[in-house]
Amino acid sequence: MNPQVQLDKDILAAFCRKWHIRELSLFGSALRDDFGPDSDLDFLVSFEPETRLDLFDLIEMREELAKTFGRPVDLVEKEAIRNPWRRYEILRTREVLYAA
Repeated sequence: MNPQVQLDKDILAAFCRKWHIRELSLFGSALRDDFGPDSDLDFLVSFEPETRLDLFDLIEMREELAKTFGRPVDLVEKEAIRNPWRRYEILRTREVLYAA
């Protein structure tokens, strides 16, 4: 993880329990040297099997993370990545932050 990225694991764990997240990972520029003051945080998320969320829930989750960490956030559902090359690259380079 880039040294500029400061993520409190306890806060992330509480967030994941609240939203029934099975696994939360960080990917993208936050793990590379090109992360800067204007960079966003890219999170990959997988939910517990029985979790049912709508678009408004996902927006609320994204806003909660952005407020917590003071940066824009992209939230990508692992199961929603259709492009096999993009999926491969994200899974290859991600850093798992929480796993239930």
